[in-house]
Amino acid sequence: MVISQAANFIIPPQLLEQRGLLPQQEATELVLAETGEDGRQYLLTPATKLAWQAMKAAASEDGIALLMISAFRSIARQTEIISDKLAEGQQLQDILLVCAPPGYSEHHTGRAIDIATPEDPELEISFDTTAAFAWLQNNAGRFGFHMSYPPGNTSGFQYEPWHWCFQS
Repeated sequence: MVISQAANFIIPPQLLEQRGLLPQQEATELVLAETGEDGRQYLLTPATKLAWQAMKAAASEDGIALLMISAFRSIARQTEIISDKLAEGQQLQDILLVCAPPGYSEHHTGRAIDIATPEDPELEISFDTTAAFAWLQNNAGRFGFHMSYPPGNTSGFQYEPWHWCFQS
């Protein structure tokens, strides 16, 4: 059972079992992968950083701009995100369709990246209509990345064409 006393919410263990969600270990070795234009620092494991840099450079050579908009996220930060959504009046069952429970997000591993393009809004399903998405589908595997949440994924998360995870 995932319990957050600070956030005052409980995630039933049967939900985790039904969806087959697996615990994700928080990364212990992280490096600065990029700093966004807003000054936000994105951390990844060393191997993921190297793979991301190679993939981003290859995409650029093909005229495709890939932007990192999310990387490592701690279990504490995941708890805050869910707490904020609950405070906005969203229902927990709805939140958990788009946000992994604390301890179950691939972002904890330092190997998951959310990707956008300069011309497409962040974290929108319409990302799958971009040239960047088509490029990722055709090339990300060469760099060790895969899309974790395709349509109808067994984890029960909404389709996330922007979420790619490195498999070392």
